[in-house]
Amino acid sequence: MTDLHTVEIAAVLRQLTARLIASDDLDEALEDLVETAADLVDGASWCAVTLVRAGGPSTAAASPELPATLHDSQYHSGTGPSMEAIRTRDLIVSDDLSSDDRWPGWREHAILAGVHGVLTVPVDIDEQVIGALTVYAAQPGRFTPDAGLTAMLIAEHAGLLLAAVLDRGRQADLHAELTEALADGETVNRAIGIMMVQRACSSDTALEVLRSTANRLGLPLSTVAQRLVETVERRATVV
Repeated sequence: MTDLHTVEIAAVLRQLTARLIASDDLDEALEDLVETAADLVDGASWCAVTLVRAGGPSTAAASPELPATLHDSQYHSGTGPSMEAIRTRDLIVSDDLSSDDRWPGWREHAILAGVHGVLTVPVDIDEQVIGALTVYAAQPGRFTPDAGLTAMLIAEHAGLLLAAVLDRGRQADLHAELTEALADGETVNRAIGIMMVQRACSSDTALEVLRSTANRLGLPLSTVAQRLVETVERRATVV
């Protein structure tokens, strides 16, 4: 790798870092990743990010011009470069799809859509969210060894940054939930007081217990607090 190429890779990583650390929204950060990675090859190219979460694989972000069926067909069949990269956790590349006999059904569809080369690398965000970053080229012969290495570096770097974005998003959701719940301060405060007496714990611990219960039940914190207060009041009436 030449010094010039090292400088170019460093510039791409700096650009990606600047864009992702400024975002608190995962979808927005993924769009920035797609836009950055699509510039890895010369000529017309597109990019998409596949993420596997609880509901299965889905396209989290993609270049606007990229046909959605290029990824959707892989999810339905379970075969294709993106799904293979996710399964093997390795770089998958085809520099010329016309001479590649892998993924026959998907390959013909890709060529008809104007895609003649594909490069995909796994992306690990956290234990709950994994996926793949895929770059498509309109011309064959666009994926040099350096392009593959750069894509792997970008994917690894992006995974770390996206994990931070995802964590900030989760914290923001939690803050919004707590803000909404605490707007009904009297009920939540009464529930916290009940938990403090029942568990002989601090107010912070009582609030955390209520929040954890709400998460497990999939209910708003204010609803859990209300139910706790009503339960205690019913017991007091019976007594």
